[in-house]
Parts: sequence; C-alpha cells; structure tokens
Amino acid sequence: MADEVLGKPLLDHLVYATPDLEATCCDLEILLGVRASAGGRHPGRGTRNALISIGPQAYLEIIGPDPLQPETKPAWFGIDQLSAPKLIAWAVRVSELEKFVEQISPRTNVGEVRSGSRNTPEGATLWWRLTEPQLAQGTGLLPFLIEWKSQQHPAGSAIIGPPLVQLRIECPEPELIVTPLKLLGLEVAIEQCLTAALVAIFEAANGLIELR
Repeated sequence: MADEVLGKPLLDHLVYATPDLEATCCDLEILLGVRASAGGRHPGRGTRNALISIGPQAYLEIIGPDPLQPETKPAWFGIDQLSAPKLIAWAVRVSELEKFVEQISPRTNVGEVRSGSRNTPEGATLWWRLTEPQLAQGTGLLPFLIEWKSQQHPAGSAIIGPPLVQLRIECPEPELIVTPLKLLGLEVAIEQCLTAALVAIFEAANGLIELR
C-alpha cells in the first residue's frame, strides 16, 4: 500500500477518530507498543490530533475534539456522533490535486477541493489541499485525496510504530467501490460484509494487530 507507484495516488494516512483523544492514545500505546506523537490543532474544525508513522511517508492519524476550540457541529469526521474510537477514513496523496480531480471527475465524484492547515508542536505550519472526506454509513470507504503544500510531511516527525501490512474494506455492496478504486489506480482488499468498515492490519512485536 505504501510503495510508490509513479503517476498513481499513494497511501498517505489512516484516520482513527475518537471522542477522547488522550484515552485513545493510551489504549493504542498498549495495543501497538508506541505512544502517539503530539500533532496539532485544526483551526476552525474543532479538532486536534496525534500521529504514529506506519510506513514510508504514511501515518496513522488519531483525531478527536479539541477542548480549546469552540464546539463545531457537524463535527469533522462525525466525531460528535462517536461513542467509541473508529477507523473512519483514509487518504491518498496525489500531486497537482486540482488537475487530478479535473481528470477523473467525469467518471467519479471525489468531492470538493478545500484547504487546510495546522501548527506543529515545533511551531511550523503544515499546509495542504484535500477533497472533503465523504462518509457512507459513517465510514469513508473510498479515500479522500490530499496534496501537501509544505515540504514537511507529518510521518517524518511522528514516532515510528508497527508497519501497516494490509488495509481492507468491508462493505455490503463491493461492486459500488470497485470501479472508483480502479479509476484512482488503487488496489485494496475488499470483503463483502453486512456492515461497512475499514480494517487496518499492523505487524507489531507481539504479532498482527487489527484496528477497525
């Protein structure tokens, strides 16, 4: 998933949303064996995050409410509707995002392109452009797209965790996502299940760990 394929989107990060960032980071430390690095706040979104590197320029983003910002509704990634942590979305990295979206938009809808930013604990500012994540049944089965406008990538400063060995999509109607994934040039394991879910498999010191 994280290996570079010239001209195709690359896995950038997984989004693990939670109603309680600190508690979830503690739970993940037990599960994955590392304490997530502090990320930063998303101004205007009402969220903050923590990060774990899971491969070359790929990371796990743990995102939750930011108590220092006004409550935002509807909250980003539907965090205000969560009662427990959930692997809720995934992002792939592209270059020249607007041009890429223009090329594929006649065949599949990837959402509106917007800008985002956050400050790092070191005082740097990260800038990006992205397509707004689209959730179906509370989960982003299809990835949103992101282009980093700053030289620094979050995975470079995050603590190194267990590598991701597989991302699997579970959904009731796999045929609805097969074509969009092919148009994006992505090969992902898909399994027909009653409930939609993203499932990430990590190779930890104590064996394979599943996060969903």
